[in-house]
Amino acid sequence: MKKHAVTRREFVRDAALAAAGVAAGVSLAGSTARAAADKPVDTSKILNYNPDMEYRRQGKTDLMVSAVCLGGHSRSNDQERAEIITRCIEVGINYIDACWDNEVKRDAKALKGRRDKMYLGLSHGAQEVRNENYRTSKKLVDSLDTLLKDSQQDYTDLWRITCMEPGGRHTFDTACEIVTALEAAKKAGKARHIGFSTHDRRWIKFMIEYFPQVDVVCFPFTTMSKAAPTDSVFTTLKKCDVGAFGIKPFAAGTLFTGQRDEDFKKARLALRYILRTNTVIPIPGLQSVAEVDNAAKAVLERHQFDLKEKAELRRMNEQIMANLPEHYEWLKQWEYV
Repeated sequence: MKKHAVTRREFVRDAALAAAGVAAGVSLAGSTARAAADKPVDTSKILNYNPDMEYRRQGKTDLMVSAVCLGGHSRSNDQERAEIITRCIEVGINYIDACWDNEVKRDAKALKGRRDKMYLGLSHGAQEVRNENYRTSKKLVDSLDTLLKDSQQDYTDLWRITCMEPGGRHTFDTACEIVTALEAAKKAGKARHIGFSTHDRRWIKFMIEYFPQVDVVCFPFTTMSKAAPTDSVFTTLKKCDVGAFGIKPFAAGTLFTGQRDEDFKKARLALRYILRTNTVIPIPGLQSVAEVDNAAKAVLERHQFDLKEKAELRRMNEQIMANLPEHYEWLKQWEYV
């Protein structure tokens, strides 16, 4: 892909052509997914399969990913993190997402000798496009190379570039540089699959409609979030067969009060709510082995809610709205997705 310095007319023309190309392939991709769903799943091809865990196809990657995964943010030390990852492997969780270099190095170290048990998705948030010095494809690929070297990894299962947050969108030229870098990494075997994270709903729609190269996106999704009644990202994700990971499933911890048993119930309810979307796979930052067990338990519980649980969800959302710290106020913008 060459660099773009396009006129508005060229931009509209190219966008229309790209959208038409995506649309032309949608019915085949969708029918393939439906056909696969009608057949018995070959569990031998599911990484780290556990019969007590649910697995979901993550878009065009065709990876069968555990219904609950492990986010990178953690207060645990290296030993505690290794124990958390061990328990994740035991319960059938097969994906870790780490978006800062210290997280990547920590998790890569914990996975040493058992890298074949987990998919590892990564990003070097401080040295990607949120930093204005890393808005060219060359600088982005150099950043990935540094991260892979420092974490002693030959490749990553998913390189998902961390984009401007909160809110806001990059220029079209920067978007092209992002995708050029992602494509280069995939072609070179440095990243098996590619994508990005963002806190801007409208930018997701543009990116995955205009750039069919995108495999996966990461975005906030809490118990306050739901599919927009019109022009929903969900529709675009399904149309383009793009996988989705949900960050901040516990609304940055604001739904918790410090009462362990009650907080565990709320965590399971939040995860069940997200699983009901059948679109977003949550990646909570689990802080202990007990929290891993609690997340796995949520997968086993029913995904439907009774009246009491619906009322509890409403109370949880009121609590979140009242307790969001100023630097997380932007989560309120994710009511409709």
